[in-house]
Amino acid sequence: MLATILLLVILVEFGQLELLYWRSKIAKISTHPISDRVRAAAGISSEAIGAKDFRSILGLHEHAPGLHGPGGNFRVLNNYYKVVEKLGRLIPASAEWASAEMTICAKYAGVIVDQNLERNITRAAEPHGLTTRASQDAAILPS
Repeated sequence: MLATILLLVILVEFGQLELLYWRSKIAKISTHPISDRVRAAAGISSEAIGAKDFRSILGLHEHAPGLHGPGGNFRVLNNYYKVVEKLGRLIPASAEWASAEMTICAKYAGVIVDQNLERNITRAAEPHGLTTRASQDAAILPS
């Protein structure tokens, strides 16, 4: 019995630690700039991305399958956003915190979509992926 309780406590603590780590990673990435291309494509006219822009960026990501990168989709982020949004509505004292968290989610999604777009543009500019090898050969061979 004691071993089961101890195991449950350890699992809960590990889950909290994992959530805090994931949350800090999201917050750090959300500080990167987002290009005007992504803002325009998502229909965001203001310079600052806010909590309300999350759905627009998510819609852009879902309707442009080429923007899906190694991370795939935003299922976990979307669920987190929904939970925080509901908490903000249910508990008025947490509304400001919820808005800040939802803004971080929107900025994070914007950064990831922007990075995927940039990666796709870079790959499209390379003729069949040979540019990197050709530039390396050019650097080695005398002219």
